[in-house]
Amino acid sequence: MKKVIATTSAPGAIGPYSQAIDTGSFVYASGQIPLNPATGEIPEGITAQTRQSLSNVCGILEAAGLTTDNVVKTTVFLRDMADFGAMNEVYAQVFKEPYPARSAVAVRELPKGVLVEIEVIALR
Repeated sequence: MKKVIATTSAPGAIGPYSQAIDTGSFVYASGQIPLNPATGEIPEGITAQTRQSLSNVCGILEAAGLTTDNVVKTTVFLRDMADFGAMNEVYAQVFKEPYPARSAVAVRELPKGVLVEIEVIALR
C-alpha cells in the first residue's frame, strides 16, 4: 500500500514528488524548507527558519494522523554547521524524549537559499 499525504499546512510539492508517502507502517515526509504555506514567505535567521520548517513537518504529520511522538528518524540539512546550536535549541522544543534518531549534515546549497531543511520518517 502506498498512499500520498497532501496538506495545505505545508508547502505544496513544486516538482515530481509528494509531500509524504504513507506505506501503512511508516510515513516518509519529504524535506521541509522554511516556506510559510499561507504567505509564501521565508523568515529570516536560523531560529525562525527551523521553527517554520518544523511547523511544516508537523502539518504533514497531522494530515497523516500522527504527531512528532511518532517520528523515529529525522535528517536535518544545514547550509552552515555553525547554525547547529541554534537549530538544536528549536528542535529540542518540538521533539521530546525518547528523541528520534537524527542525522545533521551541512550542505553546500538548499532550495531558495534557505538555511535549513528537515525531513522525517514516522512510525504509524
